[in-house]
Amino acid sequence: MDAIILQILNGLDKGSAYALIALGLTLIFGTLGVVNFAHGALFMIGAFCAVLLSRILSMSYTTIDETRTDFLGNPMQVNVPYAYDFFGEAAGQTIIEWAVPLAILFAIPIMILIGVAMERGLIKHFYKRPHADQILVTFGLAIVLQEIIKYYFGANPIPTPAPPAFTGSFDFGALLGFDANQILYPYWRLVYFIFAAIIIGAVFAFLQFTTFGMVVRAGMADRETVGLLGINIDKRFTIMFGLAAAVAGLAGVMYGPIYSPNYHMGMDFLVLSFVVVVVGGMGSLPGAVAAGFLLGILESFASMREVINIIPGINQIIIYLVAIIILLARPRGLMGRKGVMED
Repeated sequence: MDAIILQILNGLDKGSAYALIALGLTLIFGTLGVVNFAHGALFMIGAFCAVLLSRILSMSYTTIDETRTDFLGNPMQVNVPYAYDFFGEAAGQTIIEWAVPLAILFAIPIMILIGVAMERGLIKHFYKRPHADQILVTFGLAIVLQEIIKYYFGANPIPTPAPPAFTGSFDFGALLGFDANQILYPYWRLVYFIFAAIIIGAVFAFLQFTTFGMVVRAGMADRETVGLLGINIDKRFTIMFGLAAAVAGLAGVMYGPIYSPNYHMGMDFLVLSFVVVVVGGMGSLPGAVAAGFLLGILESFASMREVINIIPGINQIIIYLVAIIILLARPRGLMGRKGVMED
């Protein structure tokens, strides 16, 4: 039982990342009809927003500390972060340690601007082009973006630690009546799951209960009719592209302490996220979220040692096997709509 609970927790953690990326992908496809293979790169850029802010907050200058000496008895040179001068040593150190959560505020405007620039500068020219053309151009854009990140940040993963308050593990065993220290799970992974649930809930609430969201949903169902009512639906869809980019970016920001940011992490998640979108049903937001968590949990269970001993390598292909089975039974996916990508 303890192993099952642990794998469910692992699955929710993976599923959170899949669901957030797939949610943004589905928003873009549902509004603009664009198959955006650059969406994984947006996830990567979000992770590097946290890296960049951490480096900015950690910028320091060198000074002489008369109270400390080296082995020769000479005063030592020490690096003092500028944050200490601006906020005081205690507050400055706290701000540096909380760089990842603070990067949420840093990343939102950056990701929205990048998303709008992508849509206005490139993707709008491919709305009426075949999906194959959209895939090629957005995939090429993803490669360009990852090479830019590689140039400025290097090829090696960059550790991005969580705040000290969230280091260590939570004892689920004690909470559920098991022996102490039997089911331990990292605090930050729990934070990531809660964060993902909040973002997903906020996106659905925005689309369901705001006038802007209602117009967007109407435009997703019948774009031409909404346009005939005098509503500039193209402008609203551009804003939604920016918001979808922000969702992917925030997913990357908070995933940094779990998966050290590197230039190819977007590609690592992109293919799996597209499988999630297809399994959930192209254009279906609830389907994308449900499929993300479903496939995350299945992948987690397939990674158990007992399962791998019986079927070696099953953890590498389980998502694709499940996708094949679901699509054979339901060609439109779990919650796909008739007519979507069927022309």
